[in-house]
Amino acid sequence: MSRVLLLLALASTALVARAQVAPAPSLVGRIEGKSYVSPTGVFRVTIPVLAELGGSITDTANVVTFQDEFNTHVSIAAFPQDATQRWEMSTRGLKEYLVYFFSNFVLNDFKQAFEGTQIESAKFSPSQLDGALITNILLPGGSMFADKIPKFGDGQLPVAKRGNLLFVKNGHIFVVSTELAERVIEGKTYKKTTAEEDDLLRQRLNDIVDKIQFAKPPAATPSTPPPASVAPNK
Repeated sequence: MSRVLLLLALASTALVARAQVAPAPSLVGRIEGKSYVSPTGVFRVTIPVLAELGGSITDTANVVTFQDEFNTHVSIAAFPQDATQRWEMSTRGLKEYLVYFFSNFVLNDFKQAFEGTQIESAKFSPSQLDGALITNILLPGGSMFADKIPKFGDGQLPVAKRGNLLFVKNGHIFVVSTELAERVIEGKTYKKTTAEEDDLLRQRLNDIVDKIQFAKPPAATPSTPPPASVAPNK
């Protein structure tokens, strides 16, 4: 499994194309009208940023990131499940599999990139997307809005907060992620409680998922019936 964090959190430093305009040749996926279509065709999503607000799109074969110059940073990852991942899911069950994937591939990479990273909360919702895991993590110095952060007297960067929604769809594990930008860019005027933050992140993640259209799963290939046996002549 490739490094999930570097794809999710650092994609905004990669190849850039302005939202809702003709994509640059370097964009791996494609833009159709107001939608972004993933390179594999596994999903399409209504573009959540505007060019007028400095919106940009960056992508790789499996991850797309949308960011504007104000408070939007959204990543959507869709990783195909290989035989090992399918085995892990079948033996662990969906809930434990999502926890396993998040802990080993998402959270672990964040910890390696940002010292002091910790998970603040996690909840499994069996009714959402046939089973989904939502997690909130704290990232010291891990904001994607570093250029908008007010300068503090002690020189320390504030702790960023990111919400993540994991689920499995059509043989792919999806990781939808967004940063609560207000937490860092509003500085000392920021007053939201943890409960208010969690609710806001949950709403935003759900809004993103509502904009995604998933490709139809491939139709099962009908098995060829065996030829009818011929009764021996009596």
